[in-house]
Amino acid sequence: MTGRSRPSLARVRSAVTRARLRIGFAILVLVSAALVADAAVGGLSTASRETVPEAPATENHTVVTESGRAGTITAYAPDGDVLYYNNSRTKYFDVDPVEGDPLTVEYTATDTIHTEGPTCSDPPCARNVIERADLETGEVEVLYERYDYKETAGEWHDADRINETHVVVADIVANQVFIVDTETEVVDWLWDAQSEFSLESGHAYPNDWAHINDVEYIEGGGLGGRVVVSLRNQDQVVFLDRAEGLLEAWTLGSENDYDVQYEQHNPDYIPESQGGPAVVVADSENGRVQEFQREDGEWNRSWEWEDDRIQWPRDVDRLPNGNTLITDTHGNRVIEVNASGDIVWEVGSTLPYEAERLETGAESDGGQSAAALGLESRTAAESGGGGGGDVRPVEFLGDLIENILPHRIYNALIFVAPVWVGKPEAAAIAGGLLAGVTWAALEITWWLRKAGLAVRSPIARDSD
Repeated sequence: MTGRSRPSLARVRSAVTRARLRIGFAILVLVSAALVADAAVGGLSTASRETVPEAPATENHTVVTESGRAGTITAYAPDGDVLYYNNSRTKYFDVDPVEGDPLTVEYTATDTIHTEGPTCSDPPCARNVIERADLETGEVEVLYERYDYKETAGEWHDADRINETHVVVADIVANQVFIVDTETEVVDWLWDAQSEFSLESGHAYPNDWAHINDVEYIEGGGLGGRVVVSLRNQDQVVFLDRAEGLLEAWTLGSENDYDVQYEQHNPDYIPESQGGPAVVVADSENGRVQEFQREDGEWNRSWEWEDDRIQWPRDVDRLPNGNTLITDTHGNRVIEVNASGDIVWEVGSTLPYEAERLETGAESDGGQSAAALGLESRTAAESGGGGGGDVRPVEFLGDLIENILPHRIYNALIFVAPVWVGKPEAAAIAGGLLAGVTWAALEITWWLRKAGLAVRSPIARDSD
């Protein structure tokens, strides 16, 4: 039997010659390189005002911030033209309209300091600012700033105005929430996450332990005066009373309970007057946005939305018209979905962090809860994507890589990659690398055999 099988193997080896294998691997590597080069040259870019895409028309202005390797803030006029653009800061984060003047906004931003000097003796450091920008005149004013000793996890992702002089700040680098008078620069109140959470929770202390990425001051209703806080690395949204501290009974989620939420961003509180208490939140690592309704002293999921493209949402706002504005960072888009779950407005963005629809109130202030609106949930399977049609190998490979890798690792790889790298580009890179490594291994094997150096298997086979 062994004698009869050897001629067959020899014929196979002669048919699949080394030359043919080399040609095949070369084609795979070249095709992968061409796909990557095409994306790098002609892909979506917001690196300059000239390359920012126009948006579809809306009734109001829309502001989008980015916090990737190119930090930008862009304001779209209702006709879709770019009204305002700025990329002078390294990163831009939360943005809110100024009450009484919807075309003036306040936002948090971070500058990375790479040069040794009086504000940074050991680069890189961070300069965190709260700024106010007039979108019509272009005038920018720094309201408050602080220098921090590190860049990584050293930003302020959010600040929320309480009154004309005071703002509450989400301080990632110190794992704190504080209220500061921007005129006197005196901190009037401070909450330290260590007062309520063990250092064994979250990430390994002190490396980005809690990652407090969002704060919201509740103005009225039963929880008026409280502060909503997102502790990303504890997978929890908490409510703080300035006199009592953590209101434990109101905590949404628990650490590592990923069925509820997984490293969330930008929760918005919807009060009783608008169908709450409810919280709409970007469930980032689970690749969905969702809402929780407060019922009988507990949080119950009342709505969720996802499609086959959403990858890493980091902001979600309920609009007064009942639609929902979603910022999908690794989906490279900002979208608006209606009550039926259909996308009715979309604009591309390389790595958007937050979007704000002006003239509608800050974030979800003007929107009602999903329960009050009777919104129906939609999952990726229900969105109609991925069914039927032509099979596209590169996109199929991208989906396969996404499904194999843990969601958090896949998102981390996309985040550190160039902004034009999406699932197809990641698949092309992976395919090219796999083909190149396999080709190199074969070439080494052939060279060793030609040199008379055989590689023996460590497993011995009994010849009897």
